[in-house]
Amino acid sequence: MHSGVKSILIVGGGFSGMTAALQLSRQGFEVDLVEMDAGWRSYGAGISLHGSTLRVIDQLGLLDRFMEEGYASDGVDIRGPNDAVLVTLPTPRVAGPNIPGGGGIMRPALARILSDAVRASTTTVRLGTTFSELKVDETGVDVHFTDGSQKRYDLVIGADGLYSAVRATVFPDAPKPRFIGQSVWRAVLPIPEEIGTITMWMGPKLKVGLNGVGKGQAYLFLTEDRPTNDFVSPDSFVETLRELLMRFSSPIIRRIASELSEQHQIIYRPLEQMLLPRPWSRGPVVLIGDAVHATTPHLAAGACIGIEDAMVLAEELADGETLQGALNAFESRRWERCRMVVENSGRLADIEIHDGSREEHAAIMRTSMKTLTEAI
Repeated sequence: MHSGVKSILIVGGGFSGMTAALQLSRQGFEVDLVEMDAGWRSYGAGISLHGSTLRVIDQLGLLDRFMEEGYASDGVDIRGPNDAVLVTLPTPRVAGPNIPGGGGIMRPALARILSDAVRASTTTVRLGTTFSELKVDETGVDVHFTDGSQKRYDLVIGADGLYSAVRATVFPDAPKPRFIGQSVWRAVLPIPEEIGTITMWMGPKLKVGLNGVGKGQAYLFLTEDRPTNDFVSPDSFVETLRELLMRFSSPIIRRIASELSEQHQIIYRPLEQMLLPRPWSRGPVVLIGDAVHATTPHLAAGACIGIEDAMVLAEELADGETLQGALNAFESRRWERCRMVVENSGRLADIEIHDGSREEHAAIMRTSMKTLTEAI
């Protein structure tokens, strides 16, 4: 049926955009993907993945490649400021009985796995360019590109991230990304021998976590309360992160702090979120991923729900009788799940900032992670 759609433009070559390009091209659509970064680079340290994301990676036929380069384990250990385990949250094996319930990988490694697959597909990839104008009518979109070319498409998918130019063009009154009063520090380091699964330490006003990312490495993340979104000089990264880590009594965390250096790829980022109210499409233009539901990392589910968006949209476009029907069905399947992730992540941040109930924090984590195991 293909919803009456033949040609599709995807704006943005991140995880959700690449997943959409790969799956849609496999389903017989004519797909162009434009990415403004001529090097198609992916920045950042590690990324934590739920079993539901591994399920999608398996559906894409890329799980073996992921397991070669990444890391997978079962359960999430929650510890106090010392090394005592307070609770272990289960992570069911939703991707299959032989596939652990969660994992991690370096962001550039996951981007390379997906981009290699997209290049091997029928997708036409154009780097170093993006759109300059979208002329939308009832039957399609005339797209003008920054390289001077133009082309008409049956559908445009905005997968261009938190500060989406597609969103700004099609939904000029959309809410702006909001700083939530926390920031995150990330680093990459050798995985401690005491760590066998995703582990988080809950301290007063701070939370630190470790997750394996493959090849004997771990991805460290630490959330810190910051009342204002001020610039932090990279020259201060090592000493600032070390001081924050030393507030924990955990011997594991203190050892990491003492060995911390510039070699550990330290990254600092203020945390912002944004949820676009329904609808997520306007005519033959639809948004997916961070362009429509940017979340903070408290549930480690931002990339997860963006990748899921791409798969669900591809399914509905392939099965639908009309484009609008397919877009409505996509939105109906995605709204509640994505709203839950954004709002529950924000609530976890509020609890951490205001020293709220740890019992509520653990309950939200448990309920949210259970919900994320459900079919999409």
